[in-house]
Amino acid sequence: MDGTVIIIVLAIAGVASVLLFALKGLLDQIPEVIASAARARDAWAGFRRVSSPPVREGREPPAEE
Repeated sequence: MDGTVIIIVLAIAGVASVLLFALKGLLDQIPEVIASAARARDAWAGFRRVSSPPVREGREPPAEE
């Protein structure tokens, strides 16, 4: 019976250790994900500025000949 309790305690400690290690790895990646999302947002905004012509309010487009 004493051996079983020791094995259970060691198993719980091992599972907790693995979960903490995995959580640390996940949390370490969050700043990189946020930076990547910011770069993607900036690239998309740059793409939108280049691909769409500027809108001039209140003026008629030039007449074509």
